Amino acid sequence: MQSTINHYPTKKKSLLAQEILAKLIAFPVLGGQSNDSIADWIENYLTEYDIPFHNVYNAERTKRCIHCRIGPAVDNGVVLSGHTDVVPVEGQDWQTDPFKMVEKAGKLYGRGTCDMKGFIACCLACLPEMMAADLKKPIYFAFSYDEEIGCWSGHALAKSIMDTYEETPRFAIIGEPSEMEVITGQKGMGTLEVVLASRGAHSSKIYTEASTIYEAAKLVNWLENKMEELILNGEKDTRFTPPHSTLHVGKFHGGIAHNIVADKCTIVWDLRTLPKDNAIAIMGEFKDYCAERVAIMRKKVPEFNITSKEWFPFVVPLDTPDDAPVVKFVQQLTDSTIINAVSYASEAGQFAAEGFEAVICGPGSIEQAHRANEFIEMEQLEKGVLFVQKLITKLS
Repeated sequence: MQSTINHYPTKKKSLLAQEILAKLIAFPVLGGQSNDSIADWIENYLTEYDIPFHNVYNAERTKRCIHCRIGPAVDNGVVLSGHTDVVPVEGQDWQTDPFKMVEKAGKLYGRGTCDMKGFIACCLACLPEMMAADLKKPIYFAFSYDEEIGCWSGHALAKSIMDTYEETPRFAIIGEPSEMEVITGQKGMGTLEVVLASRGAHSSKIYTEASTIYEAAKLVNWLENKMEELILNGEKDTRFTPPHSTLHVGKFHGGIAHNIVADKCTIVWDLRTLPKDNAIAIMGEFKDYCAERVAIMRKKVPEFNITSKEWFPFVVPLDTPDDAPVVKFVQQLTDSTIINAVSYASEAGQFAAEGFEAVICGPGSIEQAHRANEFIEMEQLEKGVLFVQKLITKLS
């Protein structure tokens, strides 16, 4: 097959990337759902080029990551990574079918065009060139599932790459939309669901009962005070907006009537930490405070309890030094010296935790991600293709 493959100009190759992107957009795989459909398509594409691939399954084997190597089995290769799931479209005011790519005025519309099937399309479109090139170091594809609901598979995917191949890859480029600028830092993220349980009673008995709403309000107040403490005395990092860690309560629900002491209340809050703040310690302090409140309220109501459940394992932050070799390497591919940091979470920190030198760099703007009428500019897709082509040249 290699003998029949030719090198194509970037613009022509970007047209192939558009064709592939249209096919990827047609798979409406949301975070939390099985990604078998889009994984099957990608694996069939790899099979056409005789590329062996490996899967990393979830426990139920309903979802899978894909990784593969193109090129020789030597050290210091480069991983190109992206996620196959997207966020929901329900309730958003879309002007087109979100799962049918539409071109208008130099933009490609559809759910996942920029976040982040555009990057995956660039990788796959350049596979023929990778096969035809005389690569001296390998390129790896790494495609995950359930990134959008908590980066569930990033650690397992990164670890599998390290464990599967006899050689050791060095760099990992996570293609989240950054307008092809290098991102060296991201905040960590965790989400906790807190359930307070007590017993119902007539509201006139409030002083001798334990209202879960009252107690939940105390927990919310603790979280707000803790954030203020971090703002005043915690770490500061001006690369991020805001330049401190945050604690945010996004859901608060409890009670069934105005004259019944609430016997159940639920709050959901998230924690987004700077790389130098200790997220585990902060969550531990919160759980200690919950235990204090339980001990106090059980003196009145023995049934009273507070339980906390993490929605997903804490997503570790990314803090790659600006002078790390991977930064200079990727800057040479982008022809840009700009270095940024982002407040959203991604799988980049998970790759770094598994021993890769990791950065974020991909086509499209994060401003378009998760919105109605998400799009990627065709120019950005072309830049993404050129980026991968330069990588092929650099490793050949």
